[in-house]
Amino acid sequence: MEQTTFSAPKHFFRPSHSHAVVVGGGTMGADVAVVLCRGGCKTTVIESNSDRAAKVSELVLNGLKQLNAAQYFEKLSVASSMDDIDWASVDVVIECIPERLDIKQALFKQLEQKTRKDTLLASNSSSFPITAIAEGLRTQDRMLGLHFFMPAHLTPLVEVVCGEASNMGCAENLYAFMRQCGMVPVLVKKDLPGFLANRLQHALAREAFALIDAGIASPEDVDAAVRFGFGFRFLAAGPVLQRDHAGLEVHCAAGATMYPSLAANKEPSQCLSQKVAEGKFGMKTGEGFFKWTPESIAQEKQRYQKTLLAGLEILKNELPPIGDAAEQ
Repeated sequence: MEQTTFSAPKHFFRPSHSHAVVVGGGTMGADVAVVLCRGGCKTTVIESNSDRAAKVSELVLNGLKQLNAAQYFEKLSVASSMDDIDWASVDVVIECIPERLDIKQALFKQLEQKTRKDTLLASNSSSFPITAIAEGLRTQDRMLGLHFFMPAHLTPLVEVVCGEASNMGCAENLYAFMRQCGMVPVLVKKDLPGFLANRLQHALAREAFALIDAGIASPEDVDAAVRFGFGFRFLAAGPVLQRDHAGLEVHCAAGATMYPSLAANKEPSQCLSQKVAEGKFGMKTGEGFFKWTPESIAQEKQRYQKTLLAGLEILKNELPPIGDAAEQ
C-alpha cells in the first residue's frame, strides 16, 4: 500500500523545543507524560494530591523503561499547583483530570487566564465533547480533544478531536506534535459522542454482547473469535484496507445478508447491564464476566502489557519517528 508522506504545518511546536504541562497525575496522566518525555519534550505534571504526586515520577520512569527510553526521564518535573508553573513557557497543555464536566470547565477557565494566546489546550476526556468543555471561553478556537487509549504509552493511537469552534490550524499543529512524539494521530473533524475509535469499538461490543444475550456464544468464545480471527488481522490491516484485500464485492454481498440481523438496540445489552446492576464491574470489584483475584489480576496485566509491547515491536517500522529523528 502506498504510504502517505507527512509534512508538518508551519509554526507548529516541536516536542524537543517545547514545554508541555499535563494536568492530573493519575494513571492516564502519567502515561501521557511518558509519551511526551520520550518525544524529547520538557514535561511538567501537575498533581495536587500528595499521595498521587509522590508516585508520578516512579510511574513515568517505569513506563519509559518499558519503552527503552529511560534516558528521557530527565525531561520530567512534578508540580503541586497551577501557581508553580511558568505559564509563559508552556506550549501545550493536556488535561487528564477526573471525568466531571464542571471541574474540567473550571480548569480551562483558569487556563484561559494563565496561558499564552498561542498555547494549545487539549482535553483527554472520553466522555465530554470539547465543545461542551469550551463553552463560553475565549480560548475555544485553540481547544481540542486529545483522546489517548489505556495504556497511553503502549497504545500508539491518539485522537485529535475538533470542536465546533476549533481552529483547523491548531488541530493540524497538535496532530504534528503528537506524530513527533511517536504517536499515530487521527483527525476527528466533528465532535461526535465516542469520537472515532470508541464508536467503532462500541459497534463491535454491541453485537458481541447481543450474541451473548441470545445464547449464541459464551464470553470466552466471543473474545477468541475477535483475538484469533479478524482481530488478529487488524494488526496488519484495518477494516477498510482489509476489504480491498478480500474484495469489495465479497464484503458487499456478505453485508447484504448479515446487516438486517445485526444488533440495533439503543440500550446496553442485558448481560452487561445486569453485571453493572450487581456491582460486578470487572477487575476493580473482583468479578465481571470473569472472576478475579489479586494474583490473577497481576498475571493478566503482565500478559496484557507483554502482548502490547510485542505488537509495538511488530509495528515499529510503521510508527512515526520520534523526537529529533522526525526532524531530520
